[in-house]
Amino acid sequence: MTDPNIIRVEGTDRTFHRMKVLSVVLLPLAMSLMALSAVNVALPTIELGLDATPTDVQWILSGYALALGVSLIPAGRAGDVLGRGTWFVVGLVLFVAASLACGLAPTPFLLNVGRIVQGIGAGIFSPQVTGMIQQYFWGQGRAKAFAMFGLVISASVAVGPVLTGAIIEALGPENGWRWAFFIYIPIGLLAIILALAWFPFETERKRRLARAGGGPAASGRLDLDPVGTVLLTLAILALMYPFMAHAAWTWWLLPAAPVLVWLWVRWERRYAARGGAPMVDMGLFGYRSFRNGMLVSGTMFLGVASSFAVLALFLQNGLGVAAIAVGLVGLPNAVVSAFSSVWSVRYVMDRGRPLIVWMLGLMALGVLLSLGVALLQPLGVPWWVLAATLTLNGFAMGAFGSANQTLSMQDVPAEHGGTAGGIKQTVERIGAALGNAMVVGVFFGLVPLGWTVAFTGAYLAIALFVVAALVLAVVDERQHRAPVA
Repeated sequence: MTDPNIIRVEGTDRTFHRMKVLSVVLLPLAMSLMALSAVNVALPTIELGLDATPTDVQWILSGYALALGVSLIPAGRAGDVLGRGTWFVVGLVLFVAASLACGLAPTPFLLNVGRIVQGIGAGIFSPQVTGMIQQYFWGQGRAKAFAMFGLVISASVAVGPVLTGAIIEALGPENGWRWAFFIYIPIGLLAIILALAWFPFETERKRRLARAGGGPAASGRLDLDPVGTVLLTLAILALMYPFMAHAAWTWWLLPAAPVLVWLWVRWERRYAARGGAPMVDMGLFGYRSFRNGMLVSGTMFLGVASSFAVLALFLQNGLGVAAIAVGLVGLPNAVVSAFSSVWSVRYVMDRGRPLIVWMLGLMALGVLLSLGVALLQPLGVPWWVLAATLTLNGFAMGAFGSANQTLSMQDVPAEHGGTAGGIKQTVERIGAALGNAMVVGVFFGLVPLGWTVAFTGAYLAIALFVVAALVLAVVDERQHRAPVA
């Protein structure tokens, strides 16, 4: 019996195992997420060890996220055109080198430069993950692959802060944070070696040559649409930077963002009409499953991305709970999220959209129950009951993420998988950045009225965003059920 996971490279005797490919691409994905979340634990020791200012510390967080956000779509397009395996390795090499530079950084400035390069590296290889899943998996197999994608995300969020805290605890605050960056080097080198051994680079070369054989690239000229790339990068930068820099002068960039998006769309359409190959095929937004899935997840991220930050501020500053206890409260959330991302596989292909609706409803319930625990504090309800309410959110997040990722990419052609994955991740990153700024802003704006009032206001805002995502999901589910005219 033929193993469906073994795929032969056309025109050669070489085969590749798609599960091995999946295991390699998910390993760096975990590192990229750990690098985003786990550094929070290291910030106090970095501030102490490098004598960093509050601005320096802020950029240790924001520089990585900003670089990641502006790199995703151009990198996804480059992978689609030049070969996803090649660009995956390029991004991974950059990430590993930057991790070494971060660990060795003698000054806050050089650490932030390293973090920006690290973010660019992650932004280059991350969209190749969704692109390669889209290319080498289909049907129920693709649903299982995206479930593993969700499992890795949940596990990374759970393990990252705990691992970083353990390293700092073992090696001391002065140098422990450096080893929190060094830990990525052996993992990254292993992934590079396995990628070079297991990736089907011949398939990528054949696909690239076939694409160059007709259409705009028939002359052999490589078309990466540099003008479109620059316009979209500037638009994303103008939208994300003010929410991350928190400087008064940056807010003038916000009005420029919609203008740049408008210019980019006009350019892409005219470029395609002239026979060029635009960076983003506007036909992607014609796929209802992709468009609606992206809107639902982007809206959901406006709320939930800041939920743990607000919770940590409330528990630590408002109730005096120790940092390690706050981390443990969120651990069941991550564990259950990992479980539900795999559990949802059996329902995604047949009942995926109703599942998304139910999970967003469960998410809203979890947020409101967490709010109830905070309001009942004066009556003696212990704060650690939040572990139970957060577990509801974790289950919902895992199942939602797996189902939404699978259904969003369901109709996207494989040749646009990296670009589509980059667009979806960028929308989610922008949603997270905007949501963090708004929800945390609400929290701090209400702190003078009391910590419980501040938490209530912030979590009501989170609930509103989740409900908005729920409404969009209901509309999508009804559109999907409606008979085609």
